[in-house]
Amino acid sequence: MKAAFIRECGLPQNIQYGDLPDPTPSGDQVLVRVKAVAVNPIDTYIRAGGVKMNIPTPYVIGCDVAGVVEQAPAGSRYRVGDRVWGSNQGLFGRQGSFSELAAIDAAWLYPTPPTVSDEAAAAGALVGITAHLGLFRCAALRPGEIVFVNGGTGGVGSSVVQMVKATGAYVVTTVGSDAKAEAARQLGADLAINYKTEDVDTAIKQFAPQGVNIYWETLREPDFDRAVALLAPRGRMVIMAGREARPVFPVGPFYVKDCSLFGFAMFNATPTEQQACAEDINRWLAAGTFRPRIDRVLPLSEAAAAHRLQEENTLQKAGTLAGKIVLVP
Repeated sequence: MKAAFIRECGLPQNIQYGDLPDPTPSGDQVLVRVKAVAVNPIDTYIRAGGVKMNIPTPYVIGCDVAGVVEQAPAGSRYRVGDRVWGSNQGLFGRQGSFSELAAIDAAWLYPTPPTVSDEAAAAGALVGITAHLGLFRCAALRPGEIVFVNGGTGGVGSSVVQMVKATGAYVVTTVGSDAKAEAARQLGADLAINYKTEDVDTAIKQFAPQGVNIYWETLREPDFDRAVALLAPRGRMVIMAGREARPVFPVGPFYVKDCSLFGFAMFNATPTEQQACAEDINRWLAAGTFRPRIDRVLPLSEAAAAHRLQEENTLQKAGTLAGKIVLVP
């Protein structure tokens, strides 16, 4: 099979595209004919060696996948020909998904709704599960609450916006251009603030005079003083980025408002927890309530270029992506 893989961690040019032996599924693994994959920041961290994982050699990169079952063990809930999607590949010793074939534990796979494309299913996998875990397992979002998400057109941010609206809550978000503001409104944002031309804090306070109930931080360097000032009493803050961040934390203002802080990494969630997320995601995908944003679709052979582009936007803040990078074999 063709695959995108590395033999040692390092720069994007370490990614090779070539032939590897077809995987042989074992146990409850399902053999999937891959139709689409998506790039995530965590993929680039593992490839660069910034996130230490026990990875095989050669190591097929990538977490997200959508495809068709080509082989399934007796008693599996999947049958040959079933369309499936999933995430959590390429982690904790598992091979990744950037290949023509992938042997995947059935616990990490979910049925793809008939009306949903493989590209959309792959694009919404990790970011959708991340958004769901943070909003519902951690922050216990309730209808009618106000959520602020820093960056509402990125992969996770746009998923948060749509899931908040699907729950019957209100969402305020920041964007970097008028075009992105319009895109955020189309996703359901009640207020989209261009942080380059508007006073963000003033706009938030005008929309939510009592404060926001949930503050979702996508930035790698959180400004906790700012966040706590914008939170309502008993507000909840969610962080899911910034491994090396060591910001100042305003303990006094935080605890006297009865606030809570949640930090989590999606890949630590159990298969059972992620299955619960996938059930809601599938319902919203089928209804068109959740529409993963795709910036571009590239051939799998361009995996190195895709990693380079993702890094430029994650680390250098290039601002040249407005959604996920999807690759197809």
